[in-house]
Amino acid sequence: QVQLVESGGGLVQAGGSLRLSCAASGEIFRVNNMGWYRQAPGKQRELVATITSGGDTNYADSEKGRFTISRDNAKNAVYLQMNSLKPEDTAVYYCNADLRIRFSSSSRPYWGQGTQVTVSS
Repeated sequence: QVQLVESGGGLVQAGGSLRLSCAASGEIFRVNNMGWYRQAPGKQRELVATITSGGDTNYADSEKGRFTISRDNAKNAVYLQMNSLKPEDTAVYYCNADLRIRFSSSSRPYWGQGTQVTVSS
């Protein structure tokens, strides 16, 4: 079994910062890309940022310059530093990892349970 556990969400005022963390645990053989997605009420889940095992990053246009994704391969962890938060950033943030478990021949995506981020105006 594999678990992705997120932490760090909460309530913050506009202009503030939050740091989300996510750690993957279980019978993991290799972790490939990791990333963050978010889903606001009434909207589809959307990409926030991704990072490869080598550290290459990709951001949605609305997050460039405000959010920074990073990872610790030794801990199978991914982080999202969010600065200059806006009310429109309010959403449930989900961690995602494409990983291969032990005794498996292929990788697949796994999701965390989500953490709520609320930005007040």
